[in-house]
Amino acid sequence: MLDSMAAQAHSEVLVGREADLAVLRDALKRARHAEPSTVLVGGEAGVGKTRLVEEFCHSLTTDSVRVLAGQCLELGEEGLPFAPFAGALRELLRAEGPEVLGGHERELARLLPELGPPPEGEARRGLLFEAVTAVLGRGPLVLVIEDLHWADRSTRDLIAFLVRAARLPQLLLIATYRTDELHRGHPLRPFLGELDRVRGVLRLELDRLDREGTSELLTHLLGAEPDPRTVDAVNERAQGNPFFIEQFAAAADPSCDFPATLRDLLLARVDQLPEPAQRVLRVAAVGGTRFGHELLARVAGMAESDLESALRAVVAAQLVVVVDADGGYEFHHALVREAVHDDLLPGEHARLHARYAQAVEAEPHLVAAGRAPAEIAHHWHAAHDRPRALVTAKIAADEAKCRFAYGEQARLLDRVLQLWEEVPDARALLGLDHLDLLEESALAALDSGEYSRALMLTKAALGDLDAEAEPLRAGRLLVRRAKLLRSAGKSDAGPECDEALRLLTSAPQSPERVRLLAELAHLIAAVDADRGFEVAQIAMAGANESGDLIAIVAAEVAYGSSCSGRQTAEEALPVIRDAVERARAASDFPSFTRGLISISDRLYEIGRYEESAAAAAEGMPEANRIGVGRTTGVYLLANHAEALIALGRWDEADARLAEAARLDPPETMALPWLRLRARVRLARGREDAESLVTRSAAFLRRPYLSTEGRLATLDLCLTAALGSATAVESAWAALAEPRLTVLPRYAWAILAHAAEAAVSAASAASAASAGDTALAARVAEIAAGLPCRYPAQVAFAAQTRAHLEGGAERWAEAVEAWRADGHRYELACALLRLAEAHAAAGDRAAAAATIAESVAIAAALGAGPLIESADTLTRRLGIRPSASPASSGSPASPADLLTGREREVLRLVAEGHSNGRIAADLYISPKTASVHVSRIIAKLEVSNRGEAAAVARRLGLLDD
Repeated sequence: MLDSMAAQAHSEVLVGREADLAVLRDALKRARHAEPSTVLVGGEAGVGKTRLVEEFCHSLTTDSVRVLAGQCLELGEEGLPFAPFAGALRELLRAEGPEVLGGHERELARLLPELGPPPEGEARRGLLFEAVTAVLGRGPLVLVIEDLHWADRSTRDLIAFLVRAARLPQLLLIATYRTDELHRGHPLRPFLGELDRVRGVLRLELDRLDREGTSELLTHLLGAEPDPRTVDAVNERAQGNPFFIEQFAAAADPSCDFPATLRDLLLARVDQLPEPAQRVLRVAAVGGTRFGHELLARVAGMAESDLESALRAVVAAQLVVVVDADGGYEFHHALVREAVHDDLLPGEHARLHARYAQAVEAEPHLVAAGRAPAEIAHHWHAAHDRPRALVTAKIAADEAKCRFAYGEQARLLDRVLQLWEEVPDARALLGLDHLDLLEESALAALDSGEYSRALMLTKAALGDLDAEAEPLRAGRLLVRRAKLLRSAGKSDAGPECDEALRLLTSAPQSPERVRLLAELAHLIAAVDADRGFEVAQIAMAGANESGDLIAIVAAEVAYGSSCSGRQTAEEALPVIRDAVERARAASDFPSFTRGLISISDRLYEIGRYEESAAAAAEGMPEANRIGVGRTTGVYLLANHAEALIALGRWDEADARLAEAARLDPPETMALPWLRLRARVRLARGREDAESLVTRSAAFLRRPYLSTEGRLATLDLCLTAALGSATAVESAWAALAEPRLTVLPRYAWAILAHAAEAAVSAASAASAASAGDTALAARVAEIAAGLPCRYPAQVAFAAQTRAHLEGGAERWAEAVEAWRADGHRYELACALLRLAEAHAAAGDRAAAAATIAESVAIAAALGAGPLIESADTLTRRLGIRPSASPASSGSPASPADLLTGREREVLRLVAEGHSNGRIAADLYISPKTASVHVSRIIAKLEVSNRGEAAAVARRLGLLDD
């Protein structure tokens, strides 16, 4: 939580504005080429207009461009004339002396009294404007005018003169203004409209930050990456406004604390409204962030003319905005609604919520389709009407379940459980007993990923149950409890699985019994493959007897998955694929997504990375649709990312892992994305890699961790330790794992890295110590008995031999094995080792060519440490790889400047796609797509997307 971190008041790093900075740089570029340029930067208060302009101007400190700034004052139309120009000219005068005014002191004295008395007689604005133009015309110059919404008429006239008449060739004029201050009659509205028609004028509207931007800003403010729930809480409440985010970062707890200064700031604007408008705003705040006119009218109980008059004042104040022509409104910012709602008197609060509940009950169409049950339940609960709150919460929970909204269902059922103790006749009102409610709540918590809550509820339900009298229900609860214990890493759930199997075996035949046995087969197979296969066979027999299609599909998926441990992946794949297709046909989407995880796993194991990525991607939409994105969906995201990593598409992989992180998966389900992101960031030399490794390693201390999870995490820890004093110790720890050889997919990676640790330690000591010799011997011993079936296993085996035996021939074998497998990063690492072997053999030409190929791959991946190692080897050998941009003395070509992801974006730009389409095609946010496009334009030194595409075609950047 935030209270454990030291928050800064302001971030020193500008977040999420790369594309906006690129717009300003492009405008300055045009001004340098004698093209008049004006940028009008708009946005709501606190969105970061001033911060953006400051960052842009700061980047010009080493440039030959002069920067002047002036501020409009909040004095109204009759305020101090020309205030921003006076401030800018005064700043110029202090910096460069009177000579900078070029003999225009007398006219400029009307702005700067310190220059002496102005000329006598009638003032002529034309002469003043010409004097200002003459001084500002000595470019290149950036003139910043802040808070244009407060500008007086004279200031606006002078700006219009500079932009429309003077058109100074080397002047970049940047003016900022608040969009939320521009009510319908504001004089700036028509002024901006006039400027929009002038060539060279660009309107730049700053958006709020997205969730990624909020997370990044919080990280800078707190000095550490916040947990996903903290990010979600701040993002939901601050809605991407950087100033609001900073205020919450300084609070103790973002989920509870509403900073008093921020509350007062928001309510100050409300207090300026007429009383009828304030009353309507209070009524609207009870209805939520978005509300309809018709519903508001029902609750407010005002005459239509009075309501419309009050709403007009609220909309004019930019506190509420019209969102559709059918009478829909929305608070401009959710925090305004929260502040107004929290300011209600207790009696007013309960009364208004009750009126909303009654209105929606009478006319459900007054809220969005499907939302009436949840809205009614919310309002009766807020109105403190417990009996009605109990009944409506259960109705809303049932509705949420039908929509696969398991998180909402779980929260509503928790409310029902809480109210059960407060409503005397709860059982009669709901028509179910407490045990039914406990079990339903436990299942909803499980489906929503709230595993700690589900574990507690399952334990409570088992305590109230006579297992012998209800073996099917007891078996169901035990299977769920076993899942939860495993996921929490508390135990392998052996006793729970044994008891569930005993009870289910004695339970009457039914489709549910078959489905539970299929789930049990998955659980048992993870610990004992043979026994899991036996349970899967029992499930298959029961499925065939039941004739229920969904039960048959569930049993087939379990059977196919358990067969994979007894067959090769090639043999198992058709069985699982057939089960998945049957699941699709039966609309059994839980079995469908689970089967796709198995298919993706098998395809990855045999090196068919493109197909593995496609299988995982196919399952993600369905996982999200049926509400299991935070559980099953996380495994699909991790599988997708893992295949993308092998293919060298690291930016895409990192985006998938970021999605998984945002979902905040429970317990050990977080491990796959953590260790994969740790690997990528280790390979890229990111500073935060160490913390990710530490978080991953913490799972090894849990009483239970799946074999796959343990081996993969041990290998991560060993990889992170390579090159350090703890490498040998980490290698021994990994080799000591009892189940090391159960999964050759992970065992071979551990052996290769352990061999590297042994050889590196011996090399560092100039002579192999007894411990290092023993480590190498142990690696060789395990390798001799380990199956080596699939391409990656063959490559790791070749790499292990190359480490232990050395020589260019062995490393060439490893390189070719990685070429056959297709894992880009592993190939680049093996190539660098081969280059070292060539150099040791005196073949400098072969070493140079091999280094060049390794660096080309590493550069495309952004693998900085590998490039640094290649540079070190290059300098040590005194060679110059022909294809290495890092070591070449000639300037890098545009082709060398673009990353792999930027090439992909550029290809789509050349095809004419918008940022939104690019984002959809590459699974990134539109903001990220915009940033990529801006960086490409900057790197290629062009002005727009069309020129970028033309340059790309001319240089052949799209041919690959």
